[in-house]
Amino acid sequence: MTAGELAVVLATVLCSIGFAALIVVLMRVLDTLKSLRVEVESLRAETRPLLAELQLSTNEARITMAEARHDLDRFDRVLGSAEAISDAVSGSGRVARAALSVPVIKVAGFATGTGRAWRRLRRIDQHAISPTPGSRRARRRAGIEKGTQR
Repeated sequence: MTAGELAVVLATVLCSIGFAALIVVLMRVLDTLKSLRVEVESLRAETRPLLAELQLSTNEARITMAEARHDLDRFDRVLGSAEAISDAVSGSGRVARAALSVPVIKVAGFATGTGRAWRRLRRIDQHAISPTPGSRRARRRAGIEKGTQR
């Protein structure tokens, strides 16, 4: 065996060992890819219901927002109507207050005065008929009678 033949045999053996090592590495990569495919499929199986639920929640939120926007527009119209009514009522309230305040004050004053007069008349009638023992009139009469007795 010459040196050239020995080099060819040695190169062939080394290439065979390298090829075998490459096959082993590629088999490990293939096994890893298979387990990765299984994990990706399980991840997809878990996320599909979550994505469907998320889409459903998004649609419900979109519908709720549309309803809220509609309710807000309606509330804005109601509020505008209430402001218009309030302005109209406040203007008529001022007119009614100006027109009715003087007669109402006069009627209240008349009722108060009549009530006071009626109470005084009743007091005078009660004192004239029979003075109560603790009243000022009864004490005054008793003083007058004591004065006449002395």
